[in-house]
Amino acid sequence: MSQAVRSAAIAAAFIAATALSGCAGVQSTQSPPIPAAVQPSPTQQFNDTDVQFLQQMIVHHQQALMMARMAAAKAADADVKQLAAQITQEQAPEIEQMSAWLQQWGKPVPSMGPGMALPSMSPPMGPGMMPSMRPMPDMGRLQNMTGQGFDQMFLQMMIAHHEGAVTMAKAEIAGGANPAVKQLAEKIQADQSAQIEQMRQMLNPSPSPTR
Repeated sequence: MSQAVRSAAIAAAFIAATALSGCAGVQSTQSPPIPAAVQPSPTQQFNDTDVQFLQQMIVHHQQALMMARMAAAKAADADVKQLAAQITQEQAPEIEQMSAWLQQWGKPVPSMGPGMALPSMSPPMGPGMMPSMRPMPDMGRLQNMTGQGFDQMFLQMMIAHHEGAVTMAKAEIAGGANPAVKQLAEKIQADQSAQIEQMRQMLNPSPSPTR
C-alpha cells in the first residue's frame, strides 16, 4: 500500500471514530425529563372544625334559600326582593362548593328533607370550637304573613339567621385548619355582616334630613 493510500485510510478511520464518539457523547448528556413535583391539594388538610362548619353552614344556607324563595314570591318591597335574590346568588354556589369539599374528604353531605327538619349533626364540640347551630326559623309563621308584615318578619328573621352564620364563621376562622374553608368563612362573615347592617337600615330607615 502506498504512503498516500495509507494516509487516506488512517484519516478516514480517525474521522469515523470521532463521529461515533461524538454521537455517544450527545446521547450520554441527555437525561429523562424530571417530573414536576406533585403538591398535595390544600383541601386535604382539614380538621373536625372544618367538617362541622361545612356541614352546619350547608344546612344554614339551605334555610336562607328557603326564606329567600318565599321573599321572591311574597315580599311587597322591591328592596326585600332584591336582597332575597342577592342571598340566593351568593349562597347557592357556596353550598355547591362546600358539598364538593365534604365529598372529597369522604364526609357526609347534609341536606334538608321535605319536612325541613335539621339533619343530625356531630356532637357539640369543646370550648373555642364550632358552636351549635341555632334552631331553624319558623317558616310556617313567615309563610302565613303577607305584604309589609311579611317584609318586616323576613328581615327580622334573616338578621337573626345571618348573626348565627357570622358566629359560625368566626369559630371556623379561629379553629379551622383548611385554608380554603377559612377563606370561605371570612367571605361569609364579611358578606353577611354587611347584609345585617343593610337589613337593619331597611327596618329602621334614617329619617330624611329637613331643610
